[in-house]
Amino acid sequence: MIVPEDQEFVRESLQKILSGVSIPPIEHRIIRKDRMVRWVCNTPILFRDTTGQVLSYEGVIKDITDRKQAEEEIRKLNQKLEKRVVERTLQLEIANKELESFAYSVAHDLRTPLRGIDGFCQILIDDNQDKLDKKAKSYLQRVRSAAQRMAQLIDNLLNLSHISRCEMNISQVNLSKIAREVADNLCATHPHRNVETIIQEGIETKGDISLLKIVLENLIENAWKFTSKHPTAYIEFGMNKLEGKKVFYIRDNGAGFNMDHAKKIFGAFQRMHTIIEFEGTGIGLATVQRIIHRHGGKIWAQSEVEKGATFYFTIP
Repeated sequence: MIVPEDQEFVRESLQKILSGVSIPPIEHRIIRKDRMVRWVCNTPILFRDTTGQVLSYEGVIKDITDRKQAEEEIRKLNQKLEKRVVERTLQLEIANKELESFAYSVAHDLRTPLRGIDGFCQILIDDNQDKLDKKAKSYLQRVRSAAQRMAQLIDNLLNLSHISRCEMNISQVNLSKIAREVADNLCATHPHRNVETIIQEGIETKGDISLLKIVLENLIENAWKFTSKHPTAYIEFGMNKLEGKKVFYIRDNGAGFNMDHAKKIFGAFQRMHTIIEFEGTGIGLATVQRIIHRHGGKIWAQSEVEKGATFYFTIP
């Protein structure tokens, strides 16, 4: 006997079949003679006359109780998992807000003494020009530089954290235009440099214009920095197709790096060169990677020491 709650559904399904509507096999519950409830899959077989009219039908019944029980278990597990995900997400949001608040508080508390150290060192230098020897002035300048570098690190870390959380506004972005503006600004700021900048025109993609501008600024400025010890240099921004997908790149002929360390270059504070060779905080590429990942893309690099580097990235 069909379970009373399923009888109307089975009746309607059979009526559809008899009227010529094609439907999947009917799954419903039955009550056996031993009063056990089982799930079955009922596949009607129709018998027609020569005109195509249905004369009768028979049902092929298959017990699917085990499958239904397994599906129910999976459904319950999915509900539990979804609940745990929601709870965990809420916990992470609370933890992130607490960390954000802590980071800004610490950053503010650190900036104040750093400004004090920098300022007092400058006062000592200005007020005691005749009393301080060359070595003393050098020490004070090194203290100032260290304080300023620490302040820059704090700002960069906060910016890196902000990039991971800020809301994205997706629109059509002209990457060629942004790259040209960045390159022109660098040329104007450093007129003594002999750098050839090659910007492929018409390169566009969809993304957050503010974040993608940070990507191009970091990559082009890096190329500018790491070609600074070469008498002549070139920096190129372009796009290729790889397996039908757009791959953007920025190439230079600068200092390059050893590919044995390629996996580390996108980590915060990871440097391929000493600060004496090239200035920097080691946060720029970590910021670039985070932005590209937020866009659902990938970034990687190829390089050879003193033969330049090429950074590739994709944006779906």
